Amino acid sequence: MNPIVHTIVIGICSYLTLIVILRLSGKRTLSKWNAFDFVVTIALGSTLSTALTSSQVPFTQSVTAFVIIILLQFIITFTSVRSKRVKNLVKSRPSLLLFNGRYCEDTLQRERVVRAEICAAIREKGITDVESVYAVVLETDGSFSVLPQAGSSNSALEGIAGIPGPT
Repeated sequence: MNPIVHTIVIGICSYLTLIVILRLSGKRTLSKWNAFDFVVTIALGSTLSTALTSSQVPFTQSVTAFVIIILLQFIITFTSVRSKRVKNLVKSRPSLLLFNGRYCEDTLQRERVVRAEICAAIREKGITDVESVYAVVLETDGSFSVLPQAGSSNSALEGIAGIPGPT
């Protein structure tokens, strides 16, 4: 088969097959990225790329690779919801970057975040005074959550590395 025709046919079939597999695998496969999701996405992209550019890899082998990657992702996420040990291996914990208007310098350094990034996240929320911010959290997907004020229980901060215990 002509390489161009092969790329067109396999490209269309692989793309449609990947969409069906992703839809069947559920929303978790397409969620915001953490390191684990990034690896799965790169693996899927690499597999699709190989399917498109290599006439030596049969379509069925590419589909099998898609299914294996998605199946492994499902098994890991299924297990991580049920096992704290697996969850700790696969996912990182959110980190406290700013608390009660004060920067958490050790965490900033460990997470390689600069103050300017925190200020940008705070400005995005329409806040102009860093000292008035209760907390800024670096989430597991790399995004920043800005909490302008303390709540009565602060339950949304449960499990975040660096949160001081009750006083």
